[in-house]
Amino acid sequence: MLGKLKIKGLFQKLYKKAFSFVGMLPANKKLVMFESFLGKQYSCNPRAIYEYLEHNHPEYTLLWSVDKRYSDDFKLKGIPHVERFSIKWLFCMARARYWVTNSRMPIWIPKPAHTIYLQTWHGTPLKKLAMDMDEVHMPGTNTQKYKENFYNESRNWDYLISPNGYSTEIFKRAFHFDKTMIESGYPRNDYLIYANHEKTINEVKTRLNLPLDKKVLLYAPTWRDNEFYGKGRYKFDIRLDLKQMQKELGDEYIIILRMHYLISENLDLSAFEGFAFNFSHHEDIRELYLVSDQLITDYSSVFFDFANLKRPMIFFAYDIASYRDELRGFYFDFETEAPGPIVKTTDQVIEQVKLLNDQPGQYEDFFNTFCYLEQGKSSERVVNTVFK
Repeated sequence: MLGKLKIKGLFQKLYKKAFSFVGMLPANKKLVMFESFLGKQYSCNPRAIYEYLEHNHPEYTLLWSVDKRYSDDFKLKGIPHVERFSIKWLFCMARARYWVTNSRMPIWIPKPAHTIYLQTWHGTPLKKLAMDMDEVHMPGTNTQKYKENFYNESRNWDYLISPNGYSTEIFKRAFHFDKTMIESGYPRNDYLIYANHEKTINEVKTRLNLPLDKKVLLYAPTWRDNEFYGKGRYKFDIRLDLKQMQKELGDEYIIILRMHYLISENLDLSAFEGFAFNFSHHEDIRELYLVSDQLITDYSSVFFDFANLKRPMIFFAYDIASYRDELRGFYFDFETEAPGPIVKTTDQVIEQVKLLNDQPGQYEDFFNTFCYLEQGKSSERVVNTVFK
């Protein structure tokens, strides 16, 4: 293990020097590098910006930075990409005029002076972020180190996207960000505006091999900072009783599960064939939102995005006290302002699914606070600010 750590440290030093040297070469002014969730997905805000540029600005060269373990997904779709930390990646990243990513870059990668870094981020904040966190419980770091690294990373950001005025104020403070904030709405939610009709919903269901005659529940929880196998590898204990849900809801519903990208679990749902489906590795959660009649989540920012569809939401927050008081803390009174019922047991989840089936939720106040900018034009606003 010590030998591996020494080799890794030596590689980083040499790679950093090479990156710095190549970064002094002239920029490729039309090259845009994209990355989503550490190179694991073709998704989120970077995908929306990529697709907008691809369709409206063919003068740019668009490349994705991809973790080699996930490169087959990009090959199958014919998406131009380079493998993260390869020699080719070094030359592309160091000479690119633009970086577009939704998560942090490794702190040891130096940003060239000619590069414009667009940080899209990936959620409207409920749980406290970065400098606003009282304590950090993640593996491989401590509170001081985590905040120092985050601060150093945010110094590199030239632009930061905000989905609403509420997020703008938090991002400025929590990230110590003082450059250009683009308060545009999230580009990734453009899809929910223009694709939200029966024809597209049925097309997506058919492609995903989901039954057309059943309603769809989406379970999309977040990760817990203090539940992990190691650095960057978090565990998750599913507290929903899927057997009970299948028994009481299976005639009318199916459930699709989407774990957070940091969670390392391999779900075995073979006992619930035809009722429970694992879409944790599906390329982009936006299609799962679209086909779902109700969302079950906890403290994940997915509920801010799902609210654009104005469909019912249930908050399965079995550990709300410890999460609120010990792990993260919230930016607002979640228990009184959540746009749906908060429950702690599977029995209560089932009860609310049945109630919401008959009495759809009304989320106008929540929508007007958090989703008012998302009208299908967010990608265009961002591109017009950064690239024009």
